[in-house]
Amino acid sequence: MKQKFTFTRRGLLQVAGAGVAVSALAACAGPGTGGSSQTSASPGAALDPARANGSISFAHWRGEDKEAFDQIIAEFTERYPGTDVRQDITPSNDYQSNALQQIRQGTVGDLFAAFRGAQFAAIADAGLFTDLAATGIADRYERSLISEGLVGNQVLGLPYQLVFNMPVTNQDLLEAAGASELPTDWDAYLQLLDSLRGSGVVPLAWPGGEMGNAGQLFNCMIMNEAPSDDMCTKIESGEYKVTDDWFISMLRKYQELTPYMQDNATGTAVEPIQQMFASGQAAMLATGSYHMAAVRALGAEFPMGLLAPVTSAPGQAKYVGIHNATFALGVSTVSENPDTAFALLDMLSEPEVAGQYGSATGQYVTVKDVSYDSEDLNNTSEWTTKQTLLAPRFQFINLNIRNAAEGACIAVVGGANPEQAAEDAQRVIDEQIGS
Repeated sequence: MKQKFTFTRRGLLQVAGAGVAVSALAACAGPGTGGSSQTSASPGAALDPARANGSISFAHWRGEDKEAFDQIIAEFTERYPGTDVRQDITPSNDYQSNALQQIRQGTVGDLFAAFRGAQFAAIADAGLFTDLAATGIADRYERSLISEGLVGNQVLGLPYQLVFNMPVTNQDLLEAAGASELPTDWDAYLQLLDSLRGSGVVPLAWPGGEMGNAGQLFNCMIMNEAPSDDMCTKIESGEYKVTDDWFISMLRKYQELTPYMQDNATGTAVEPIQQMFASGQAAMLATGSYHMAAVRALGAEFPMGLLAPVTSAPGQAKYVGIHNATFALGVSTVSENPDTAFALLDMLSEPEVAGQYGSATGQYVTVKDVSYDSEDLNNTSEWTTKQTLLAPRFQFINLNIRNAAEGACIAVVGGANPEQAAEDAQRVIDEQIGS
């Protein structure tokens, strides 16, 4: 399904097409449906910001946003005297693995964020999202962009960020390499990488040693290779296999990319490649728009853009990029102070505060009627109108299956034969499907 966004100076982001809500819910596949025992705390209407008092934990993985949230929290505690908010920030991979248990225990996360897909489904199935439907807070958001947080008549989580999970570019380096137009097919993309390498920079800096960020490139590489847009759901169900010709074709393209990546790409974490990109040693940072602010904080002064590798032949691409609505904010059902947690969520949902957060972090947000004061957001706003696919890697509910599929790509970059890497991955997937 092709999905388009429109953008105005006020930051109004909408998805064209009535089927978006259906596809996003399908990507979550499970919570609150098919006999799930999903429960919630006291009805959301009982939550009252006026009763905000005492201390809460705000759990998330966006360490690069700490300063922006600190500023908002300072304003929050001024608005609500007697409150205190502690940010509990965990690296994304650890958060993916451990947040559910920590939230369940009540040690962190009165207000918490959840990844779209597997983590959202697991937290919902555990009954840890308070249903916010009766509060009316969802009306402040673009409905089409928060649909994966809506399960039946429940409002469980509010996806706060609209991000583009695709490489960030140093526009000066691309222009110096002769890229007057962005490549829209595979051969043209490889030609651009050749030109960049010839200019003495690393064309594509990729954090292959960090699964959570390495997998963002997977979104781009698979978007025009798969037989259908629900490809990862079908890999997980067994209908598609990573040993299928189309998946191996994608692995071979990873092989073609390898000479254009930095040395030891499969052993590199995200921080070194951010520094490499910020200092002008690399032309592209293969993560996503969510790292633009971090790169600015490292001193980057060049104009930034976005460019996904399009693996198709000329004129054959369905999509030119990837988007995702993520960072789903929810109030914990085991919180001892849910009114204060909801009060902070209520404040974050105000257009002025959401715009403050977006401008400070370089993030588009899903709140209605937001305006931004960010050169980077303005420079990349054109991507809100392009043909982009909702990030498919988050269709996986079973993280072992996702890691196997994405691990095959990492293995190929590390030198493995594509067919053998696919067979090894499929063996793990079959075990998971059969268990």
